[in-house]
Order: sequence, then structure tokens, then C-alpha cells
Amino acid sequence: MRVSALHTYPIKGCRRIDHQRATVEPWGLAGDRRWMIIDPDGAQVTQRDIARLALLRAVPVGSGLELSFPGGEPLLVAQPAPDPVVTATLWGRITMTATAAGPDADALLSKELGRDVRLVWMDDPANRRPVDPDYAVPTDRVSFADGFPLLLTSTASLDRLNDWIAESGSEEGPLPMARFRPNVVVDGAPPFAEDEWLGRRLRIGTLVFRVAKPCGRCVVTTTDQETGERGREPLRTLARHRNVGQQLLFGSNLIPDTFGEIVVGDEVEVLDRFRAELS
Repeated sequence: MRVSALHTYPIKGCRRIDHQRATVEPWGLAGDRRWMIIDPDGAQVTQRDIARLALLRAVPVGSGLELSFPGGEPLLVAQPAPDPVVTATLWGRITMTATAAGPDADALLSKELGRDVRLVWMDDPANRRPVDPDYAVPTDRVSFADGFPLLLTSTASLDRLNDWIAESGSEEGPLPMARFRPNVVVDGAPPFAEDEWLGRRLRIGTLVFRVAKPCGRCVVTTTDQETGERGREPLRTLARHRNVGQQLLFGSNLIPDTFGEIVVGDEVEVLDRFRAELS
């Protein structure tokens, strides 16, 4: 197996950035989901809420971001100063402090998304958000990602899913991998071999990761990442073929054990089990 693609999403819910190489930090790939959009009450705003967020391009420029929507003028947003601090909430229960990006970013996003929103930045992931202790050790950390530092998917699994979609007679396929918003994509594994990796370590290049949990998918996967339009696939087909415990599974959540750089083309190897370490 080898790495075939690497992606980051600077703002939670925004368009992907493709990479040939990426730095792995304790909380994920460098620059991945360190920014998030919140509503006036501090709750996360993602593609689950507003499909148009898929069209937001957020490109790192220095320590800040350049934001743009199709047909609009770009806006340069500097990395915020330590103040003002605001409260951000994920899933209605995970609360942490974040730093406000400023009124210009808020105005652009509110106009384009049609809602009153704010942009915030996670200044110090090391002290902000532990990973769910049911799947992690106390020192594991994560950014504004849904729950885990990295998401891995397999091209063979996507091919099999697209076969199922075609067999169903749906006109929505084949779907691209972008629908699943992975950080790491691998080639060379059998379809859904990642089911067998749960509780094991993976070596990617020279780095080691724990496969902590399969990824249950949501309405975001039904959103065309190029247009922001929604359909019914792949959730309809995943419900028939990949419904495990009321979770529609596609992809695997990873936690890094070691840190450094991974590169497209790196070899991927399945290693030992780690589950006993968490008990």
C-alpha cells in the first residue's frame, strides 16, 4: 500500500487543499482545521448546516489565510492576536476558548453564507481539546476536526462503493473521494481492508499511527464539493452495505504516535495491536 493523496482543510468545512507532502503534528496535519466558523452563540457552523461552505477557499498566506468564494474578491485574514478570546462549542457539549479573527472576516462569511457568523482560530491545540478518552490516551489532542487528528480513506473502498451505487441504478455516481474529506488516501489495499485495521498501528513512511475508530458518515458526504449542491448518495448506498450499529461507515480515524513528514508515495504497512494500552 502507498499514500496516493494528502489533503488539509484550513477552516472546518472549507474546500480542501491538496499536498505532495505534509507535516504531522500531535493534533493532525499542519494547518488542518485550526480555524472554525461559529454562530452568535459560539456553536460550530459546518457543511452540515450550510452546504455552500464547500465553496469557501481558504489558502494559507504567511501565518494567516486568504478567503474567497467563486466570483468574489479575496480577503486576507491575519493570524489573530491573543485577544479577543471567545467561547466555541462543538457538538453542543465540547467547549473551548478560541481567538476571534476579526470583523472583516466575519462580514465576508456572514454575507456569503447568509447567516450571522464569526471566524475563530485555535491558537494552541496542545492545551485546547483532548481526544475522546474512550479511544485515546490522556495526552492525545485534536484541532477543530470532528473528533480525531486524521482521517484515512482507501481508493479500493471508494471503487467498491461506486460499484454498489451503479448497481442500484442511481444516477449520482461515480462519486469522487473529495466527498469524504480525508487527510490521507491510500492505494493498494483490498476494498474495506481498513475494517481489519481497527485497534492496530499503521506505519506511513517513517511515522506510526493508531487506527482508533471507523468513521461514521453524515450529510456532508452528499454535498458536491465543487458546486455545494446536495443529493442522496452515498448515504443511501452506505445504509444498505455499511450500516454497523446505526453508523454508516467509510474511512478510519487515526491518532499519530510519532511526528514528522509524510509524502505522497510513502509506503503504508499494518503493524501490531495497541488496544491493551488504553485499558
